[in-house]
Amino acid sequence: MMTSLTQSLCLCNSQLSYADCCEKLHLGSTQATSPEQLMRSRYVAYALNNASYVYQTYAQEKQAENPITEIADFAGSCRFSNLNVISSEHDSNTGIVEFCASYFYQNLYCQLHEKSRFIKEDGLWRYLDGEIFPTTDIKVARNDECPCGSGKKYKKCHSN
Repeated sequence: MMTSLTQSLCLCNSQLSYADCCEKLHLGSTQATSPEQLMRSRYVAYALNNASYVYQTYAQEKQAENPITEIADFAGSCRFSNLNVISSEHDSNTGIVEFCASYFYQNLYCQLHEKSRFIKEDGLWRYLDGEIFPTTDIKVARNDECPCGSGKKYKKCHSN
């Protein structure tokens, strides 16, 4: 039996259901109360190709250089597999979240390791920018073990 996305565990690894976690932010019924919560919801928005949410949660000064079409093109070309929050800290107006997001792009296993900066604009947390740490993409063949850690072969797990 298929479960709806709303009842599934949220893709941000909070161990809450999507309905009790990022869905409320995506629907606009609630706002992120911390930079970490915003970063998690942005990751899930990328995974679900919700480009408008990603765009809306950029700091206003960064929106013009990150158009919705480019966000959607990137999100649509990737298959996101895992989010690991390494550290998170904030005061009343600024915050930093370090994370590693794993995704597949074609037959490459990629990781985005970033230390993101967040600011409050009009009382709302927004993503400003980040320092990206170099990582090595891993080429994955169909019969290789999937790098996501499932123990399955790539072709039975995250392959197209």
